[in-house]
Amino acid sequence: MTRGLLTFLSDFGVTSPYPAAMKAAAAAICNARFVDISHGVPPGSVRGGAYLLWSVAPVCPAGTVHCAVVDPGVGTERAALAISTGGQIFVGPDNGLLIPAARRLGIAGVYRLTEPAYWRHPVSTTFHGRDIFAPAAAHLAGGIPIASVGVPASAFVDLAFPPGHVLGDHLSGEVLWVDTFGNMITSIPGSLLSALAGTADLIVETARGSLRAAAARTFGDVPAGRGVVLVGSDGMVEVALNRGNAAAEMAAEVGTMLRIRQG
Repeated sequence: MTRGLLTFLSDFGVTSPYPAAMKAAAAAICNARFVDISHGVPPGSVRGGAYLLWSVAPVCPAGTVHCAVVDPGVGTERAALAISTGGQIFVGPDNGLLIPAARRLGIAGVYRLTEPAYWRHPVSTTFHGRDIFAPAAAHLAGGIPIASVGVPASAFVDLAFPPGHVLGDHLSGEVLWVDTFGNMITSIPGSLLSALAGTADLIVETARGSLRAAAARTFGDVPAGRGVVLVGSDGMVEVALNRGNAAAEMAAEVGTMLRIRQG
């Protein structure tokens, strides 16, 4: 019953009863503090959920257990995993969702969840979040060794964000996330923005739109209605529209490829 931190992430939606059901199942097992990362992941967006987990995990204290469920393959032959890292554990489906965050902290061991003693019964074929992932995560948050919940896995579904890079006279990358404000967090490391240093005007382009912007330190450094390219809190290049919605302006979403060039 060790009191640690247990986080939850899913694509279930804030009006759904499913997040509460997961937390109730976990509460019956451990007395950890619960933190919701998000339940607003776009339905089935493994890449979007992976980014949110990657973003939040470094802030969490040692001993945190993460229960992440974006699981289009629920009830199929896809495996269920627990991954140990540098002080934290990730629990969820074997579809790549856990990998970027676990790799960011340093993967120490990957286990396949095979021990039904740590599940809720009967196990639904459509709700492994409640019946497998949340109970297993709660037992781990309560202090049982990770090796107790399953067997070592020598292979797993990988997922890596394509690294942003300098390509000729522009920066190229992928939209990893679109936040509530319509700001686009990209896969371009902030350190690469210096390749466009000294340029007053920038143009951000996707296959469906473009945005004139300026490189700046923060949103308020440009007038309302002006595009801005900056280094965000995750150290990645972000594209925003001050007091507006950059993603809507450019018809962009998670997975959209973009480039940033001199204007």
